[in-house]
Amino acid sequence: MSISDTELQALRNLSKKQNGEDVDFINIADARALTELGLALRTQQGWVITEAGSHLLTGDAGGAAPEAATSVTPFPPKAT
Repeated sequence: MSISDTELQALRNLSKKQNGEDVDFINIADARALTELGLALRTQQGWVITEAGSHLLTGDAGGAAPEAATSVTPFPPKAT
């Protein structure tokens, strides 16, 4: 699996965030791309790294391919 440098940085930031470290800004486009690859999830608390994402960072295949995102729910339009 190949991801861009900015997606890799976003994945590293999500890993740091999971470990309780302060992280830089996470680009939404990169986080969405990671979600589509099964490397991150969007939760009510924000973006989180998946097990597959953690395995990619450590170089461990984890014995399974990453799961694809099941759906993406966009934010509703702002009421005027």
